[in-house]
Amino acid sequence: MNTTPVSSETLHHHVRRMTGRHPHEEHRVATPLELLFDLTFVIAFGLASSQFAHALAEGHYAAALLGFGFASFAICWAWVNFSWFSSAYDTDDWIFRLVTMVQMIGVLVLAIGLPRMFASIEHGEHLDNSVMVLGYVIMRVAMVFQWLRAARQDPVRRRACLTYATAISVAQLGWVVQILIDFSVGVSLILACILALIELAGPVIAERRDGGTPWHAHHIAERHSLFAIIALGEGVVGTLASLSAVVEEQGWTMDAALVCVAGTGLTFGMWWVYYILPSARILHAHRDRSFVWGYGQMLIVTAIVATGAGLHVAAYFIEHKAHIGPVATLLTAAIPVGIYLGLIYALYYYLVPRFDPFHIWLLLATAAVVALAVFAALAGVDMAVCLIILMLAPAVTVVGYEALGHRHQTEALASDEH
Repeated sequence: MNTTPVSSETLHHHVRRMTGRHPHEEHRVATPLELLFDLTFVIAFGLASSQFAHALAEGHYAAALLGFGFASFAICWAWVNFSWFSSAYDTDDWIFRLVTMVQMIGVLVLAIGLPRMFASIEHGEHLDNSVMVLGYVIMRVAMVFQWLRAARQDPVRRRACLTYATAISVAQLGWVVQILIDFSVGVSLILACILALIELAGPVIAERRDGGTPWHAHHIAERHSLFAIIALGEGVVGTLASLSAVVEEQGWTMDAALVCVAGTGLTFGMWWVYYILPSARILHAHRDRSFVWGYGQMLIVTAIVATGAGLHVAAYFIEHKAHIGPVATLLTAAIPVGIYLGLIYALYYYLVPRFDPFHIWLLLATAAVVALAVFAALAGVDMAVCLIILMLAPAVTVVGYEALGHRHQTEALASDEH
């Protein structure tokens, strides 16, 4: 029988002072509100992935990469803004909840604007990100309100909170100016890069120069892992699209089974590899490593979503709706898989700065598997078989770490702590 006393504080959501949560609070986990907020990003990633896959299948590589890069940064940054603030200042009172709902509305508006943005880049006239910026305006008004509230109620960290609010406001004004003036696609993308740098610089200044905020290492590591799982959902969607294409074209054949195993196995393998990173433990001991880790996480999530899009391109190819060949089709999945695995190893080395020759062997074996899949496509091997070979790329790391790598990691972490 549970005899833990129930506090009235946990049974209502009256206004609470936003003084900052303890950065070493025990048993800190993602809240139901954070999980609800994450659902809006399922929609955003779904639209970005489908637009990316369509452009790739048409052979419009430049437009696909530019559009997807722009969309991925916008989506990831919207999530990062909320999640890191929530890790430090989540009061879970009615004000925080309602402001979070406003931010969810902004994410949905941002998602609605993705197809128009992709189309504008593909047609090469001007960058039409007006609806996306509207979504950001909605989110940013709410986010600035949150930071100003924290600045007022947490005087110890007032300077850092005001720095966040200022950086967000300046960047948002830049995005609004961009849609008010009709620039060419090239000029718009250059300005977008400048504004992105301003966005990225804000947290660095606030955390390193202005005192920082009380974000929780284990909580933020869990939040990013959940974000990665949302991205992995696109792998499941891509698998379903490929499976549906095979069944529609051939019926329930061996190819259908192979495609199902390949897509699910690839997604599962990428999930398994992600948790090799000792993120929470390292960030708890070395908070200064959070920036490279956090920004690296955005690239990892982008590569995951791109892999799901690649599986969707394979579906287009199987349905004879793609305007690209088998090698190009396979590369739409193989390249992001390779990037993903490379980023995992790079980020691991950053977190645990100790050279491990075992990693080189694992990377070489992984590269060999990816190359084998590409050569199979060149040789005219069935796409389902090529995907099965590609599925083994993350499996190399999984097997390597389960057999031997975990011992290396234990030794490296012990050495880092001393």
